This record gives sequence, structure tokens and C-alpha cells, in this order.
Amino acid sequence: MLRNEVFACFAFYSTLLILKMYTLAVVTGQVRLRKKAFANPEDAVRHGGIQYYRDDPYVERCLRAHRNDMENIYPFLFLGTIYSMIGPSRAVARGHFLVFFLARVMHTVAYLFALRAPMRSLSYIIGQLPCISMAIQIIIAVAAYA
Repeated sequence: MLRNEVFACFAFYSTLLILKMYTLAVVTGQVRLRKKAFANPEDAVRHGGIQYYRDDPYVERCLRAHRNDMENIYPFLFLGTIYSMIGPSRAVARGHFLVFFLARVMHTVAYLFALRAPMRSLSYIIGQLPCISMAIQIIIAVAAYA
């Protein structure tokens, strides 16, 4: 499978995206510890008392960023896998994968640092463009078989 240069490129960017998601999960955990805002009573008791079983606005922001990643990266993983199989140009495919990756990194930075609007929205929209392009190309490539 890795002899397919497009799929190898996809595997590279997909792995970076998954590592970015893991990093965001670690950041969320660290923010919980720093803010003493735990989602489970047993964690709160372990870290100082039941009073720390509470919500925190910044923890919630981290969780929203993570949820947004899941809503966007999982479909990208599906689309990118199928797209890699339809024989696109390596350069064009790499452009799709790179744009999506950079847009998701920028989206996370904009979310975590509460950057001024419309940074987060623009990065979201830019990240959707390669996904829409891949979806259209997949539909065109497989329409004859459906």
C-alpha cells in the first residue's frame, strides 16, 4: 500500500493530524490540572476535594476544539483514503492534504488562544475546501460503478 505515493503522503499528513489531536487531549488534561476543574468526582477528590468537580470556561474551550477536530478530521481520514485510491496526481493530492493539515493546525491555535474573528472561521472554511474537492473527485471517479 505504501508503494502508492499518494497514499504514503496521505498517511504522513493523517498521522500528523492524529498526533495533533493527541496533543490537544494532553493540553486539555493539563488545563484541567492547572485550573483544578475535573469532570469526575473521584478525580476532584484525588486533586484536592469535591469542590473541584466543576466546569471551567477554558477547559470547555479545549473540549470544543477537540470535538471540532473529531467532526472534521474523521471525515478527512475517510475521504483521503478513498481519494488516494482513485489515482490523483501526487502533487495535487499533497496540496489537498497539506492545506487541510495547516488549516486544522490554525483552527486549533485560533480556538485555544481565542484569536480575533474571523481567524477560526476562515481556517475552518479553508480546511473544508480540500475535503469538498476530494469528495467531488471521488463521486466523479466512482459514479460509473454506482
